[in-house]
Amino acid sequence: MSLDAARLYELLPAVYRLRDAEQGGPLRALVALFARELEAVEENIEQLYDDQFIETCADWVAPYIGDLIGYRPLHGATPAVASPRAEVANTIAYRRRKGTALMLEQLARDLTDWPAHAAEFFEQLATTQYMKHLRPHAPATAALRDEAALRHAGGAFNRVAHTAEMRRPEGRAGRYNIAHVGLFVWRLLPLSLTGVALVPDPADGSGSRWRLDPLGADLALFRTPQPGDTIDALSTPLNVPAPLSVRGMAAALRAGDAAADDYGPGESLVFLREDAAGAWQPVPAAEITACDLRDTATGWNHENGVPAGTIGVDPERGRVVLGAGVAGPLRASFNRGFARTLGGGEYQRTPAGEAHAVQRQAGGGAPLQPELDLLAASGGRLLIGDSLTHAETPVLRVAGVTTPGAAGLEVVVAAANGARPLIAASAPVVLDIGARGRVVLDGLVIAGGALTLAAFADTEPREIVLRHCTLVPGLALTPAGDPASPGAASLVVEHPFAKVTIESCIVGALQVATDAECRIDDSIVDANGSANTAYEGPAGSAGAPLTMNGSSVIGKLHAQSFEHVSNSLLVARRAPGDPWPAPVWAERTQVGCVRFSWLPADSIAPRRHRCLPSAEQPRVAPQFNALRYADAAYLQLRLTTPAAILTGADDEGEIGVMHALQQPQRESNLRVRLDEYLRFGLRAGIFYVT
Repeated sequence: MSLDAARLYELLPAVYRLRDAEQGGPLRALVALFARELEAVEENIEQLYDDQFIETCADWVAPYIGDLIGYRPLHGATPAVASPRAEVANTIAYRRRKGTALMLEQLARDLTDWPAHAAEFFEQLATTQYMKHLRPHAPATAALRDEAALRHAGGAFNRVAHTAEMRRPEGRAGRYNIAHVGLFVWRLLPLSLTGVALVPDPADGSGSRWRLDPLGADLALFRTPQPGDTIDALSTPLNVPAPLSVRGMAAALRAGDAAADDYGPGESLVFLREDAAGAWQPVPAAEITACDLRDTATGWNHENGVPAGTIGVDPERGRVVLGAGVAGPLRASFNRGFARTLGGGEYQRTPAGEAHAVQRQAGGGAPLQPELDLLAASGGRLLIGDSLTHAETPVLRVAGVTTPGAAGLEVVVAAANGARPLIAASAPVVLDIGARGRVVLDGLVIAGGALTLAAFADTEPREIVLRHCTLVPGLALTPAGDPASPGAASLVVEHPFAKVTIESCIVGALQVATDAECRIDDSIVDANGSANTAYEGPAGSAGAPLTMNGSSVIGKLHAQSFEHVSNSLLVARRAPGDPWPAPVWAERTQVGCVRFSWLPADSIAPRRHRCLPSAEQPRVAPQFNALRYADAAYLQLRLTTPAAILTGADDEGEIGVMHALQQPQRESNLRVRLDEYLRFGLRAGIFYVT
């Protein structure tokens, strides 16, 4: 402030200040009141100036500035549009570039938060060339020797000329025409796995065949997108998280193109070898060969053709063959694909248990049981800092509390940020939880055995919390990626006074005692088939009362009651001869409700609100891109799924576990903006690549 109380008082004649001091300072107090009002006026003037600019204006002013430029609000589905301030600020810049491919591509990225590429289809039309304006980059016939062009033919980066299509692009059908523009988006995320040990192929006796997936299954690898070199150029295949191809990697490795071979530290794939000092160092690209290792009648294709001293890798299947003279052990860092951050993964989250007084750490593949035993009597957290496989069957013990009114102990086993440890058990993992005890598992992948909590003689409560965990559906995977034990339970809770909470997890079938409690939020429960049992109690009894939100279940459900089921897919059916009265079966239908969900029409369930199928839409059913946990598009709904399911949630989003992605809202936002930013006469289509 330029005129504060002290400054105003100093401007008065000295004689008045002296007499004021003699009388106890009433004049100083009066000047202070004037100064306070002047300060408020000055602050208001400064704020009025700030309110003229979107970058500095108050929050309540932003809609008024947006109204001046004709801004239309959108769904807050992505960070870029959660608050309109940034988008209003960019509106003028967008409109100055209206209709350009670069601007449309940037718009698609901002509004969907997915990598995008804009294609002007008139550039891909086969036309008779004007002799005074030759276009040698656009031949009318395909160059059959241009391997890169043929590899991308028909896709987002197509360079092969096509004849004109009359269908419109808005329905994801018509592409190649003068007035058509395509916006291609990649929905699958590249989720990293860092420094994992290779898994030997069980059918190989030579020790040369390996797999990258820690679960020992085939796995498609995904690209780590490279940042664009400039904002003045459209994206290229290296800038999007597409699945890696054998031909593309092989061509780049042969050419020595380090920028395009997707191999090396910080790239899509790198192999690591232990040096004399015990540190893991990258294997040079010169020792890597990309090859097609698909199955043949006698083994793997080309497994005997890998040059000596090199490592052969098939990025489409996650298979590795070691050439003669290559010694192990080897580790690798790569990306798997999935539609969202769910289950165990290296993605950023907040590991539970940070406030515990006792903190233990494990890493480097060290055994977990000794560390767990140290926490049993006092409670605390064990933080695992690696993505390695821990081949052990631990017992998670928590001491009981017998003092009346005392709180129980809690043991947290969590993966650190950037880690995805795999516990490869050979038997059930026992949860030995004492009275009023609590076990929290956060960020783990557990395979080979189910989590089991036996019934105890007392009536004290026990609690199990699973957060961002994967209990592999079917307990384990076969080399082909199929479940090893379809329908097997991955969590068995027999104690009737237990409480189970599952958040952001992928789990197999569940067995929870009838009198227990169970809550499932934002998760997948997969019994490896809609006719298998996904939820029930031990020995075929009714499962605990169930509360479920934003989840997908593959398999039948038998619960004591459905307390609250919302925005969920219950994909179940009865096989011929099945004795169950219904695929989704609640013993008590007079309590609870099912809302904004899909469940079989013959289900025995409490009252339903806005559920599908309905009398108006009796035949709608979900359709999935993949139903196997090993596939990147696992439980991602097909675009051919009826719109009633794709927009049937309570916020007009997708029903099921992908509800949190808000895909319909993202697409709606983009279509709203396309109406504003397309040049007159142009038509745009949105095409999902993955």
